[in-house]
Amino acid sequence: MLDDRARTLLKTLVERYIAEGQPVGSRTLSRASGLDLSPATIRNVMADLEELGLIASPHTSAGRVPTARGYRLFVDTMLTARPIAELDPSHPELAAAREQIHPDQPQRVIAQAASLLSSLSSYVGVVAAPRKAGVFHHVEFLRLGERRVLVILVSPDGDVQNRVVFTARDHSTAELAEATQHVNAHYAGLTLEEVRERLKVEVDALRGEIAALMQAAVEAGSEAADAGAEQVVISGERNLLGVQDLGQDMGSLRRLFDLFEQKTQLMRLLDVSSRAEGVRIFIGGESQVVPYEQLSVVTAPYEVDGRVVGTLGVIGPTRMPYERMIQIVDITARLVGHALSHK
Repeated sequence: MLDDRARTLLKTLVERYIAEGQPVGSRTLSRASGLDLSPATIRNVMADLEELGLIASPHTSAGRVPTARGYRLFVDTMLTARPIAELDPSHPELAAAREQIHPDQPQRVIAQAASLLSSLSSYVGVVAAPRKAGVFHHVEFLRLGERRVLVILVSPDGDVQNRVVFTARDHSTAELAEATQHVNAHYAGLTLEEVRERLKVEVDALRGEIAALMQAAVEAGSEAADAGAEQVVISGERNLLGVQDLGQDMGSLRRLFDLFEQKTQLMRLLDVSSRAEGVRIFIGGESQVVPYEQLSVVTAPYEVDGRVVGTLGVIGPTRMPYERMIQIVDITARLVGHALSHK
């Protein structure tokens, strides 16, 4: 545990480095911290912080810079971001967000949100598009041949998905008719996720063939839903070229742009973030998805009609103004949810 003196000096050092981008020396800390300490005492405290792995000394300077661990402690215990509810409605960022996000077409809202995150942060904006909730309106199982069954799923809006599934054993026409009747009587109107959760509880009570066919129907429906939408929208990748801490390392930038191109790993990160409440911050490779010491990710889930359907966020350098990023991400998440709910 750090004492109050060490905490104050670490907080001051992180804030100065974020603001100026230059290693912070003991004289600067003495003036900026407001503590009545001698330069020698400050140097001793900085040495202790360095030993704890919270700050580091670049070989080109006598000053110190925060490490990923130092940023983590700063964000977790020293950051005092105002709740969004306290922001003035005329706040320029809130006004800009309202003007740029319009509740017209869902995919356009997602693209607008990614662009807005990028422009407000000057970093990279990422948005996971909401997954269309597959709903059972009517399901039918038809025998195609030995151990082959055609699953027909009809959604409430009339969308039809057909999938051929291979079963562990052959099913008669009568068995498939019975399974169709049972499924439509007990599961019609539920989403794929709701059916999946009920199956976990009811699998022992269901006849084996019905449980197996239901599982196949859920998986077929999930695959169809996943294939039907662009999953991640990214905006502002080129902003990272101008970041002082990143622009000189072309190898890392190439790997990062490959990550943006593939999108699969980003989807994993955003999927994890969707299961959290409020804003999450991953610093210096903590996410294992953006594995770079120089990068941080700030994310938040967004809701449509009271249900979390996606996640958005900002990717930028560890030397980012975290309080501002939290507000940008939080504002945008609320406005996206509002726009899509109205739609």
